[in-house]
Amino acid sequence: MIIELEWGPTGLRALAERCPAIVIVDVLSFSTSVSVAVSRGAVVWPHNGSERAEELARAIGATLVRGRNNREGRTLSPASLLDVGPGDRLVMPSLNGSALSTGSLMGGLTVVAGSLRNSRAVADWLAPRFDHVGLVPSGEQWADGSLRVAYEDLVGAGAIAARLLAQDAGVALSPEAEAAARAFETIRPLAQCPSGIELVDRGFTRDVELAEQIDVDDVVPVLRDGRYVAADASAPV
Repeated sequence: MIIELEWGPTGLRALAERCPAIVIVDVLSFSTSVSVAVSRGAVVWPHNGSERAEELARAIGATLVRGRNNREGRTLSPASLLDVGPGDRLVMPSLNGSALSTGSLMGGLTVVAGSLRNSRAVADWLAPRFDHVGLVPSGEQWADGSLRVAYEDLVGAGAIAARLLAQDAGVALSPEAEAAARAFETIRPLAQCPSGIELVDRGFTRDVELAEQIDVDDVVPVLRDGRYVAADASAPV
């Protein structure tokens, strides 16, 4: 198995040309929120965040997940999704992981939402199915819209790379994937990184705590027909 890592939308496009499976990693907080929701039986539609997100939610009878600033109802705060249940339908826009997910809707790709919470489950599911996997940490955005490399996404992708390497010493990691795996081995509290500091300062300490929990979810959210659902390990993608 070959594991590569590239950042953001440009990295996604590059990896999509040669990797049949892509893992999108947005630890604070899209992929963590997806893991929390799908592990509880919900179905999640990613969206790039345009005004049409509300139209989609109405059309499919789903709840529109709002930004954290709303502080009530379903939001991008993983803590707000702890009580979702089987059959709940969520449209979940975000500028990073969700936008990457919608950008990955191209023929032939298997797309998975990965995080620290489900890194082992994702690796266990990918290992027997694919011989080439692309890890895409989403990163954050600077004020001018350019990509800001984010520590939490580096170690989230690294957790998956490390789990895959542990299964098979023959796994070949690209230099970027190997660097991520090594970063995961010495992971520091997410509350110390810029994104974590910002969330704690805004009163979302619980979200950071949920995001840095490792291997607590057994779910593998796979993007099928435009929505993330739990993968069935006994069925083909």
